[in-house]
Amino acid sequence: MRRSELVRSLARVPSPPRPRASLEQVVTPPDRAADLLESATTLGGLAGQSVLDLGSGTGRLSIGAALLGAAPVRGVEVDEELVGLATTAAREAGVRVEFLASDVRDFRGSADLVLMNPPFGAQRRGADRPFWDVAMGAARVGVCAFALSESRTFIARRAVARSAHVVATRPVPWELPRTFAHHSRARVPLGVDLWTIRTGPEP
Repeated sequence: MRRSELVRSLARVPSPPRPRASLEQVVTPPDRAADLLESATTLGGLAGQSVLDLGSGTGRLSIGAALLGAAPVRGVEVDEELVGLATTAAREAGVRVEFLASDVRDFRGSADLVLMNPPFGAQRRGADRPFWDVAMGAARVGVCAFALSESRTFIARRAVARSAHVVATRPVPWELPRTFAHHSRARVPLGVDLWTIRTGPEP
């Protein structure tokens, strides 16, 4: 699938209708979602790989992974309304994804690859930590994820503690649109990194 086609498909996945600041329900822009999905090529690609999307929201990353041949694909999302929207979006995209209504801290299982745009911890300090802990433990091959640039030391230390190898870390353009009631500006640029981490042995 060409990138332009992938981005168009991802853009059709709806945004949360009532985003909750307490859960940092920030939409992954379609272009950035495509960046993350493409970063999996350094871990062997998505085709034929099992995928786990932590904090899957309305399913943008999960659906994109399935469109690129990943199977099986599961998303874990605590907000049941978003699980329903994601399930509908996957069906409309013609892909099979299982969405689970659950707190990531309660998830037990594994996958070849973990993809995620977790909370950045901007509203509640440490909100991102359970996601990274579960991701590092669940990924048999690797993790592709977004994080605030200021989290670099924390994530690097988590990787070392799990004997994982950071394949790449690069900043990506990211503008946060007005999403929550306390936002006063139409758009705010954020310092966001895209991480690619190998948790399993080199092929």
